[in-house]
Amino acid sequence: MKYQSFKKTHLATSLSLALGAAAMSPLVSMAEEVDENVEVIQVKGIRGSLIKSTDIKRQADGVVDAISAEDIGKMPDTNLAESLQRITGVAIDRTNGEGSKITVRGFGPDYNVVTLNGRQMPAANLEATSAANSRSFDFANLAAESVSGVEVYKTSTAKLATGGIGSTINITTARPLDNPGLVASIGAKGIYDSSVDDGDGSGSKVTPEVSGIFSQTFLDDTVGIALTGSLSRRDLTRNTAETSSGWFTMNGTAGLTDDPDWGSLPTNGNFVNRPQEKDVYSVPRNLLYSFNDIKRERANGQVTLQWAPTDKLKGTLDYTYSEQDVETRRQEMSTWFNGNPVAGEYTKGTNTQGSVVGPVIYSDSTGADVGLGTGNWGTVNKNHSAGFNLEYLATDNLSFELDFHRSTAEAGAKDNRGSNNVISAVQFDRVGTTVDYSKDFPVMDIAFADGVAGLDPARMSTSGTSFRNSYNKSEIDQLQLSGEYVFDEGIVESIDFGVVALTSKNRSAFSNTQRDRWGGYGTPDQYPDQIFVQQDLKKRFSGLPGVDNPNLEPVFYSSEFNDLVQAISDVAAANGDILGPCGTILCADPNFSTDRRTKEEQTAAFLQANLAWDIADMPTRLILGVRYENTKVTADAKVPTYNEIVWSGDNEFTAQSTGEVFTQQKGDYSYFLPSFDFRINPMDDLVLRASFSQSITRPSYADIQGGQTINPLLRQTGGTGNFGNTNLKPFESSNYDLSAEWYYGEGSYVSAGYYMKDVKNFIGQDTFQDETWQLPHPGQGPRYLQAREAVAAAGGDPDNNTEIRQYFVDQNWVNEDGEIVGEDGDPLAVFEIFTPVNARKAKIDGFELALQHLFGESGFGLAVNYTKVNGDVKYDNYNTNKERYEGQEVPNQFVLLGLSDTFNGVFFYDQNAFQARIAYNWRDKFLTSTIDGNGERNPIYTDAYGQWDANVSYDFTENFSVFGEVINLTGEYQRLVGRHPNMIIAINKQAPRYHLGARYKF
Repeated sequence: MKYQSFKKTHLATSLSLALGAAAMSPLVSMAEEVDENVEVIQVKGIRGSLIKSTDIKRQADGVVDAISAEDIGKMPDTNLAESLQRITGVAIDRTNGEGSKITVRGFGPDYNVVTLNGRQMPAANLEATSAANSRSFDFANLAAESVSGVEVYKTSTAKLATGGIGSTINITTARPLDNPGLVASIGAKGIYDSSVDDGDGSGSKVTPEVSGIFSQTFLDDTVGIALTGSLSRRDLTRNTAETSSGWFTMNGTAGLTDDPDWGSLPTNGNFVNRPQEKDVYSVPRNLLYSFNDIKRERANGQVTLQWAPTDKLKGTLDYTYSEQDVETRRQEMSTWFNGNPVAGEYTKGTNTQGSVVGPVIYSDSTGADVGLGTGNWGTVNKNHSAGFNLEYLATDNLSFELDFHRSTAEAGAKDNRGSNNVISAVQFDRVGTTVDYSKDFPVMDIAFADGVAGLDPARMSTSGTSFRNSYNKSEIDQLQLSGEYVFDEGIVESIDFGVVALTSKNRSAFSNTQRDRWGGYGTPDQYPDQIFVQQDLKKRFSGLPGVDNPNLEPVFYSSEFNDLVQAISDVAAANGDILGPCGTILCADPNFSTDRRTKEEQTAAFLQANLAWDIADMPTRLILGVRYENTKVTADAKVPTYNEIVWSGDNEFTAQSTGEVFTQQKGDYSYFLPSFDFRINPMDDLVLRASFSQSITRPSYADIQGGQTINPLLRQTGGTGNFGNTNLKPFESSNYDLSAEWYYGEGSYVSAGYYMKDVKNFIGQDTFQDETWQLPHPGQGPRYLQAREAVAAAGGDPDNNTEIRQYFVDQNWVNEDGEIVGEDGDPLAVFEIFTPVNARKAKIDGFELALQHLFGESGFGLAVNYTKVNGDVKYDNYNTNKERYEGQEVPNQFVLLGLSDTFNGVFFYDQNAFQARIAYNWRDKFLTSTIDGNGERNPIYTDAYGQWDANVSYDFTENFSVFGEVINLTGEYQRLVGRHPNMIIAINKQAPRYHLGARYKF
């Protein structure tokens, strides 16, 4: 059978104008209007969704995968990101057990652009302890029920929005004129989250969700309105063991010299398998158990109005809204280590190049407090998008489309609690801590002072506090005029063209009100014993490997946030202290100390020729295009100024801010981006593809900030800072794709593809040292050396900063507020300033394999896929990023984050009224970050993770169905590690989540 080249009808031309819109509902409508006598059989459910997605993939120009709704208001998964992870080459990041952001072919969230019905969407993100810098879109903000489909464009064309060298993801929503008549449904379900501990009133195991869709057309289907809405609440508990302050890394020579590194292991034989000269090892800076009760409320809504007065003109006006409100209640139990290892065991090294060892047992003799932190905060993320679209068929061959939208995304704190906070309750009776790292869960065993049996409310007070206020707002105004000219004959089928003007504004801001009273505030008798409540620690981590260790601390103490705020306020009132911007009441500072404002003005033009012909009776298509992009960058940043350094804790020094100033930098760049897509059908059911394109991704907002900032928390060796660079070029990728797809049955296919991305202008970190603000450092210089000598002469430990700080106090080396500050004669603090530079090139390649098979009319089917990702850069765990044996300087490492192999498998049954599906998703270990919790250059990896999900549904009638879903069926936990598997960064306990609901269609 010979394929005939498809010539577009006038109606088809008009309907195909929307860029990136390939949803099946418009295609079905087109088919119905072209020939009303053709009977259209609509297949729904799991099978129908897969058939639709397969047709999109088959007919697409380039490599495109899609997820389609199984029915009105019913995506395959309860979360868009979790649906997308079923696509070949797509992996997800999970937050609170839900999919949030995606990685495509090894390129993380910042390398993927998200559009809504072809329009580029802004994104707002919050960081816990800093200003946000990411461009990534969080799919958790959108309810799956309001979406009709999602398409993932893995290859670029001239018509697609730029910014995603990983992919462009287009979310499609319902349009009333695409589905004439009345279309309506309503759904409700209960969510049972087994992670919630509802015995203390912190949350409810069962929470509701409702959603609805209404669409109707009038006046002979020339006017239409569509409404969608969704409201949901979810309560959950997330319990985590963390090395939140990172690991200090050194080699085996540390401790063998007269001037050993901080934290170097003793050589007295107390450590089994003490690292040898060429082994690299690390010691922890802390261990923290956190217990988080979270309440999330999400609202989504969209209204769409359409009017088509003639078959040549159609207008669409739409508005989309989403809001996510999150309340977090946090308790902590933590121990800080000041680098005083005394005994333990490490894994056995080889004393050769590349040998990295990890702790098995680690004992530290730091005598200090047990931290019992409390936090309570709320954040809100709101998204608005309003747009107008006009399609006009000017002649039989020429059509135009005008599209404008204004979209905003805003995230920030709900009130003066800030976006994140901690109040540290403490008990100062710890004389040592031992941690067992032999299992996945790190076991904390605390040694208390003589005569102290353990944690005791009568001995508890408070210390320092930190109230952080993070804010992010992103705005996009986009105007696009595009057109298409259809030829009546010849191999050039049509030409697409257009111009785009887009202005993107982003503001990311942050402030931190921190009280560095880590040595204690008030006395235990000033804090009522009853505000500290004993909790079972083991119960919170039940089921994790290692939690049954008898040495695990049996209990921790929680406290209500408001109780601690009031108690501290009472102490402050009694002392006449001012705690911050709210006087004697703890609160976040609404005046941001970090305030980055970036404006990007983008202008673009594109031209694309669509060719179709036959080669030896084989249907062939060739898409040739080029896109021109110009971007002008203006970046303003508020830069804090500082006047002194306060020695606020044993190993903590804080730069004191005196105000802020704004600075500005500018930059610009232009690119011509060609694209080429070739498709040929050697046989009816066989598709061969070859694609080439060039694409760009813009730098992060932090990289192009308009000034230099420092981290106000220093260490004894100095501090760190950041300097922005608006002259950065974007990441530029040359993309190559080869694939073969065999569609051997309806909804059944097997495909194999190879891809390669040759990327340049990757942003690396260069560093330089600077005595920023000329700040004398009190932890260095002649006073500090004198104190060390005096402590040693008195029989004390000259490496114990507690004793040294006391000597400063005894000598009255303090200011009028009783604080130890730097003064003339002390060396100036040296800051290691990190600045982004276009440093490297990298090549990423891999292959994708996919099989989807429907077992005839049996109702059974499966879909499996595997993606292999290779990169020519890999993090060297042996490289400590410090001076090594012969004093040579080790350069910063350049690596790519997020590279990992993925596997997905879905097995389902869909017959008559019954549907069932079980799905497995696996992602291999990948590098998450190269900077740890202390701001040092250490890797953080996310361990390999696999999760089972399942759902079933039954249609009692054509209109009424019930369904049930289980997320994380086996309760898998997630683990992050450092250079060695024993170097735990975090282990997050997770639990199954169950959904039970019903849906009714009108």
